[in-house]
This record gives sequence, C-alpha cells and structure tokens, in this order.
Amino acid sequence: MEDRKSRSTTRGGLSRNDIPTIESTSTSGHPKEGHNLPGLPPYTRGIHSRMYKDRLWTMRQYAGFSTANETNQRFKLLLDSGQTGLSVAFDLPTQLGMDSDDENSLGEVGKVGVPIDTLEDMETLFADINLGNVSTSMTINAPATTLLALYVATADNQGVERESLRGTVQNDILKEYIARGLYVYPPKESIRLTTDLFEWCNINTPKWNTISVSGYHIREAGSTAIEEVALTLANGIFYAEEAVKAGLDIDDFAPRMSFFFGCHNDFFEEIAKFRAARQLWYNLVNERFTPKNPKSSQLRYHTQTAGVTLTAQQPMNNAVRVSYQALSAVLGGTQSLHTNSFDEAIGLPTNDSVKIALRTQQIIAHETGVADVVDPLAGSYHVEELTSKILNESHKLILEIENKGGVLNCLKSGVQQKMIHESAWKEIKDTENKDLLVVGVNTNIEDTDNMNLGMKIDSGNEQIQISKLEQYRKSRNNNLVEKKLRLLKNVCEGTENVMPSLIDALKSGATVGEVNGIMRDVFGTWISPSGV
Repeated sequence: MEDRKSRSTTRGGLSRNDIPTIESTSTSGHPKEGHNLPGLPPYTRGIHSRMYKDRLWTMRQYAGFSTANETNQRFKLLLDSGQTGLSVAFDLPTQLGMDSDDENSLGEVGKVGVPIDTLEDMETLFADINLGNVSTSMTINAPATTLLALYVATADNQGVERESLRGTVQNDILKEYIARGLYVYPPKESIRLTTDLFEWCNINTPKWNTISVSGYHIREAGSTAIEEVALTLANGIFYAEEAVKAGLDIDDFAPRMSFFFGCHNDFFEEIAKFRAARQLWYNLVNERFTPKNPKSSQLRYHTQTAGVTLTAQQPMNNAVRVSYQALSAVLGGTQSLHTNSFDEAIGLPTNDSVKIALRTQQIIAHETGVADVVDPLAGSYHVEELTSKILNESHKLILEIENKGGVLNCLKSGVQQKMIHESAWKEIKDTENKDLLVVGVNTNIEDTDNMNLGMKIDSGNEQIQISKLEQYRKSRNNNLVEKKLRLLKNVCEGTENVMPSLIDALKSGATVGEVNGIMRDVFGTWISPSGV
C-alpha cells in the first residue's frame, strides 16, 4: 500500500476531511446502513476507518514469462512506473512441481509464466530487488511450500531477515480441485502442506500472508458472484478448521489469511459482493472460532479484473472494461489490485499494455477523487439491497455444502464442480441468445485483425532453460543433494514440518522437480472428479 495525503480541497473547494460519511443511524430518508462505521465490525463498510484517505491499495501487477531474467526486467519496469508490490506468475511446469526438462514440460516452459527450477533461478528473478523492501505475491498452490522455501533461501542469501519478509503465497489447493486443475497430491497430504506452511510462517515470517483463498479462479471457471463468495469463504473456513485441528490457535494464523476475488462487469453487484464477503467472513469466524484478535475476522483481499471478460474482438474495448472493473474493486474496498492488460485475450501483454493497465489504477487513485471518500456508496438503496442478498444467499449456500458433508466430501463427489459448470453453461447460452450482450462479440461487431497484438515469446528460450538446468546439476554437490533429499523423504513420511528440510534441500542444490518428486513418491497423486 501507499502512504498518501488527500487533496486539500474538492473541485468545489470543500476540504476532503470535512466531507461527512453516512452514519449507520442516518435519518436523511436513506435506508439505515444497519452496520457500524468503516473500521468497525462487521466491516461491511471496510476494515479501516479511513481506508484510502490514509493509504492507497497496493498496486500489484501480475507478471512472469519466458525466463527469470526477462521477468526481472519486467518487474523493474513496473516498479519504476510506480507499482507498489510484485506479483509472480509461474509457468505450468513450475505450478505442477516439475522441472523444465521433464518430458511433460515440453512446449510449456516459460509460456504462461516464469520457469523456476532452482535457487539460482529464483535469485535471478529478484536480482537487484531487495526482498526486505518489497511485498511479493506468488500465485502458486500445489508446490507452494517449495516456492516459498526458495523465496526464503533467496532472502537469506541477500542478507534479509526472515522476520521482515512481506507478501503472500496463494497456497489454496481446494480451488485447484474445484475449478482450476493444477493440483498434484491427494487432499489429505495437500492440506498437511498448507498447514505446515501456516505453522512455519507463524514462527519464522510473521508478516507473511500464508494463504490467499481464491475465489478468482472459481469465478473465471464460470460461477456466479454469489457462488464465488460462498465457495471461497467455505474453503477459508475449512482451512481454518484444519489449522486448529493441527494445533494452531485461530489467532496464530487468521490475521495472516487473505483472499483473492475477481471483479466482473456488473458494476454494483461487484461492489456489493465485496461488502457482503467482509461481513459474512466476520460472522463466520466469530461464530465458529471466537478469536481474541480483531484482525482474525477482518477479510483482507486482493482483486484482479476479470480475465474471462476480455475479448479478442475489438481488444481496445478491454481497456474500458478493466477501468470500470477496477473502479468497482476500489469502491468495494480492496486492499490490493491487479488490472489486466487490454491485449491479454490475444497473447502475453506487452510492456506498453501493462503500463496502461498500471496507469489505469493510478488515474483512479489520483484523479477521480474516489479514494478520498470512505465507502462512498453506503446508504444506496440498490447497493444495500444487493449486499444483503449476496450475503444471505452465500451463507445459505455454505450451509448447504456443510449439510452435504462439508467442503472436502463435496469436492470429492463433484458438488462444487457441477455447480460451476451449470452456471458457466447458462452464461454461454445467455450470450448465444443475446440475453447477455458483449460489445464486439454478439453486438456492435466489426471485422478486425488483431494478430499483431500481444508479446511473442522466443521458443528458443525453452532449450536455453533446459541447458542451464543441465549445467546446474553438473556443477552442484550431488552427494549433498542426495543426502538432503533422503532427509526430506523421512520428514514427509513422518509428521514433522516439511519447511525446514525443504529449505535445506533447495539450498543444497536440489531442484523444484526433485523435491516434489520426493513428495509424489511419499504422498501419491490424485484425480479430482469433473462434476460433469
């Protein structure tokens, strides 16, 4: 986030600090807010009393492609352009815990994210970036422990104290089973890795957000806004229950839990969705865990504008879509925001398009005035009605899932998956029937050729990455690596926390594929039902 001062006056000359906010006891004829003020439970109106009047949201653009060195250059471009936090996109092999030279990695190395095989790659990724001064988000799930271990090892080698590390690791395996499909291990063993990371970070990296419970991918797969809130918070409660079963107190980890939502085109529905999610999370956590720390029941979240709404047809229209989506995220009270680039439906975004995406956030922050008012839509009949509807319907859906055996049993039988498929199919039919209009797709159509948009990845970089990995293996102490991998296997076969042995193995020279190969041998793999 960014420290800031509000502009001293509005365009009409009134001091921003003199602008009243709507009280919960309004007698102006508007509906009563029904909730306390911003910064007070149940946090419907925001988790901070002054919100962006004190600090702006973190502008955290998602980036990763081709090689660690090229991604490092993109990071520096974004930081130089005013970005306030890093967000790492990993390629598919890395997300599945495979090395770049794995036969199953062929054709995917560096395509949708950055390939990270070794500690050397991670150090290249963050070269000349002080990890003690930057907040980093890593979108990684099945091998979340591995990539966090590499990040910590990189910080150690930079001389950065672990206690000062700030950022988030997604570490949300349930939504992989439900909506995204990039999982490796069976549910029980995956949840062990999740809670091991909770436990280790609580002691060693207390400023690190240990999970980002993701509704974004659930929504991208086709869910409705209500389903996004319900399935995401149900997953969050499940993680909390598992952590408590593992011996942690709710206040040991809940203040470092965060959430991740998408932001779609229905402007007021999205604003209401965020307000409802905050109140519902507060209610659920307090009903079920009775935390002592108020931060344990404050829903903090990152927002990304909706990739699924971007169109290859008339791609410049996407810049407008993203602007409105970003504005609704800000009006909804997000703590962190990524704005998609207009050319992402065609290819990886170019330097120019990512800069425009970042400038979109900066214009909202500095030119529109919306950041100078706390919860400016409070008291709106429409927003209040939508907030109540989403809260009540989402809560009802959570209880239905629990009555059917809970999150884990339901995903094993495909309940959530089926729900998402049905909602996605309805949207497809609505678009085909023109009940849902999409400019440039089923209305206001033009013939355009957009093939020159998007970034082109050099296919030769895959072989360069593989050759570098082969050389890395030749230059390391293989006897030490084998020793550390045996120790890791022993830990995986027992109940000890995996993080210390993971860090040791990776520091010794083990690769991402090798440490996850050990876990595959011990934990096995699993196939989630499709729900179709």
